[in-house]
Amino acid sequence: MNEIKLITAMKNASTQSASPICDVKPIKIELVSDPMYLCGARELVSCIAHRVGFGDMECSKIALALDEAMCNVIRHGYDKATDRPIWVTIYPHKPDESCFGGIDIIIEDEAKQINPDTIHGRDLEDIKPGGLGVHIMREVMDSVVFEKRETKGMRLKMSKSAPRPDEEPRIGQRSSGTTHTQRQVS
Repeated sequence: MNEIKLITAMKNASTQSASPICDVKPIKIELVSDPMYLCGARELVSCIAHRVGFGDMECSKIALALDEAMCNVIRHGYDKATDRPIWVTIYPHKPDESCFGGIDIIIEDEAKQINPDTIHGRDLEDIKPGGLGVHIMREVMDSVVFEKRETKGMRLKMSKSAPRPDEEPRIGQRSSGTTHTQRQVS
């Protein structure tokens, strides 16, 4: 299987009575553990994060956290095998009075199970390349939880809430208030 499968997509925004992000279903993708497909997962999560209220920098950080998590699955869980399944589920948060939006990301695999309490990055005092993925995930996201799946594999749950700005962004503006060129929507 050398493709990314889109299993479930967002509801049609035209059927929503309030904000189009409020009542969306989760987006689920299944991909193989080939690093070539990481860019698609990063782009997807970055676009969804933008739609639920994050600015450009936060979208990039969330995509980086996802990338680090998936790289760890490929490198450590699957020992660099490029044909094993990884499932990513993205849940946009519903905006409310305390949160402009947010995102939950769940990554599941069939890799070897390990005790979640033993998952940590290397000592930050040890200056060398690599080993910072877990630190990055925990720095970027509000919550990072590793779990064993019921039968085999691991599950990673990450979430991040976006604070409500003074006013909601207008069309043509990002949540940070900076303007950008409008994209043509087909």
